[in-house]
Amino acid sequence: MKENARIEAFSDGVFAIAITLLILELKVPPHDSVHSVADLWKGLINLWPSYFAFLLSFGIILVSWVNHHYLFNVLDKSSRPFLYANGFLLLTITFMPFPTALLAEYIGTDYMKPAVVFYCFGGVVNSIGWNLVIHTVFKPKLLLHHTVNIDVLDSTKRSVRLGFIVYAFSTVLAFWFPVAALIINLLLWIVWITLSINVKD
Repeated sequence: MKENARIEAFSDGVFAIAITLLILELKVPPHDSVHSVADLWKGLINLWPSYFAFLLSFGIILVSWVNHHYLFNVLDKSSRPFLYANGFLLLTITFMPFPTALLAEYIGTDYMKPAVVFYCFGGVVNSIGWNLVIHTVFKPKLLLHHTVNIDVLDSTKRSVRLGFIVYAFSTVLAFWFPVAALIINLLLWIVWITLSINVKD
């Protein structure tokens, strides 16, 4: 349990840094571009791509952190495969600010399609991380506390597999319909929040 506490504390730090980096992409309108109150309002409104990208990625990281936290509540031990899988998951989290910045810069422009594809692919990689983590909870040895109902984790396993399929689909879809792909990503983390709220502790 002490070892797991160290792993979770380290992971929490990574999540916190990633979320902090997201907000740094929101830039205050430069003073030399503002010559009236209307200019400042216009500058703030023109930041909508940054607002949208920030909220979308914040939601994804928040859902990941909540599920990560509750996963550690049911773990009794760890393993080296689990540590590496958890490390890969954290890698996908720390990477998130980059596709977020890319999306904020190019959404609403003629060049948004590659940015959306890249952003959606970030979701695919994050989903791979979650699948690896859940897999290593079961193999090569069971890491769950003996009082935990394995059926609950089996349900989680099915959810992360479905998540990979949906993120992969949205990535392919983004090549032709980038707006639709972003909507799918938005709806998906709303679904994750709903599912996690309804899970019995």
